[in-house]
Amino acid sequence: MNDHKPGEENSRYRRGELPPLGALRCFEAAARLGSFTRAAQELHLTHGAVSRAVRSIEDALAVELFQRRSQRVFLTAAGERLRDATAAAFDVLAATVRELREPPRKPALVLSCEPTLLMRWLIPRLPAFQAAHPGIGLQLVAGGGPVGFGEIDLAIRRNDFDWGRRVHAQLLFEERVGPVCSPAYRARHLRGEGRRAQWDESAVLLHSATRLGAWADWARAARRRVPVVQTQAFEHFYFSLQAAAAGVGVAIGPWQLVRDDIEAGVLVAPQGFAADGSGYHLLSPQAISEGSPAAALLAWLRAQA
Repeated sequence: MNDHKPGEENSRYRRGELPPLGALRCFEAAARLGSFTRAAQELHLTHGAVSRAVRSIEDALAVELFQRRSQRVFLTAAGERLRDATAAAFDVLAATVRELREPPRKPALVLSCEPTLLMRWLIPRLPAFQAAHPGIGLQLVAGGGPVGFGEIDLAIRRNDFDWGRRVHAQLLFEERVGPVCSPAYRARHLRGEGRRAQWDESAVLLHSATRLGAWADWARAARRRVPVVQTQAFEHFYFSLQAAAAGVGVAIGPWQLVRDDIEAGVLVAPQGFAADGSGYHLLSPQAISEGSPAAALLAWLRAQA
C-alpha cells in the first residue's frame, strides 16, 4: 500500500530539482544589489564564488539570468521572475526564523473600562503598569454597562447597575465626588469659605447626560443643597469636566477623574469631596487566582487608587 499522495510525490520531485540554497542566496543578493561584487561583500564570499553560483543556476535552468555588459550585470526577464520568487522565499524564511528565536508571548489581558475613567485615570498610569509588569500584555477597550465576557477578560465598572450573580467583583476604590472648576472661575463666582461658601447667581452648573443625578448625589452625600443657578448640559461626562477646566462653569468631578488636574492646578475643588456610596470594581467571569496576571493587575489598580 502506498501512503504517499501523488501531490506529495510531485512536490518532493520538484523540490529535488531546485538549485542549491547557497546558489540561490548568491543569485538573490546579486539581483537585489545589482552587482556581483557587492553581493560577494554582503555574503563574505569572493566575486568568483558568486559568479560561479549564478552560472550554475543558469546552466541548470538553461536560461540566462543576467546580461553581462561592460563589467556590469543586468537582469533578464527570466532573472526578474526568479529575483521576485527568491526574495519572497527568503523573506518568509527570515520571518519564520525571527518568530522561532523570539520567546512565545503571553496572550494579552483584554480589559474593558468606562471611557472617562479610561482616558482620565487609567491611560495616564499605564506606563507605570508596563514598567512594573513587562511580561503582562494589556489590551484596553472602552465600554460601559453589562459586560460580555469572552473576548473581554476583565472589566472596570461602577456599581450603578446589576451585573449579575455569576460575575466576580473586587472593589478597587470608593467613589468620592465634589464640585470642580478652574481657579479663575472660583475667584469670580464663589463667595465665602468652607461650608458657608456659596456660588453666586451668575455661576453655571454643568451637567451630563451620562450622570444626570451627579449634583443631587453630591448634595445628598455632602449634606448640602444644589445651588439654584443657571445650568448647561453636555452629552458625555468627559465633556462637562473639560468645560469646567475651560472656565465654562462648575461640574461635579469624581476624585479619581480630576485628581491629576487638581494636582496640576488646572482644576480646584473648593467644597471638597464626599463619598456618594458607589464604587468601582474589577469584574471577572470567575474568581481571580493568586499569582495570575489578573491578580497582579488587581493589586496594581488598587495601589493606584
